Amino acid sequence: MIPLQLRIAQAEDAETILEMQKRAFMPLYEKYRDDETSPATEGVERVRARIADPASRYWFIIWDEKAVGAIRVKASGRICRVSPMFVLPEYQGKGIAQQAMQLAEAQFPDAACWRLDTILQEKGNCHLYEKMGYVRVGEPKVINSRMTLIDYEKWMISE
Repeated sequence: MIPLQLRIAQAEDAETILEMQKRAFMPLYEKYRDDETSPATEGVERVRARIADPASRYWFIIWDEKAVGAIRVKASGRICRVSPMFVLPEYQGKGIAQQAMQLAEAQFPDAACWRLDTILQEKGNCHLYEKMGYVRVGEPKVINSRMTLIDYEKWMISE
């Protein structure tokens, strides 16, 4: 497997991230038509705000020396939340998302709990998170007749 790296995103990367994010999330937007929650419909100011947020880190996912996605982690105390994470469609199915999550988790060794949400109907996403030790929590949130969001948590063993 080709090694993966995370490279911190800067303010000037916002438009590149947005373009990649739209490419990655547009198939899901077209499938579910989630106008209120889809990263495919966000503007560049939202991405800039995430990059500038002092409580978060936003990285490009670098695979074979190419930016193939991005991942953002927002830390609040010992709780970390992943949102968003995406891999461009042509690079999906290669284990990149799992490696990126592992690298991101390693950046926060003191984190007690990791959280994220995903689309219930996207069985591949659910499988990925569950095989990485994430457990479904809380009540599903119906977005529209096609799509439901579910929350996941992963508690880390800490001494």
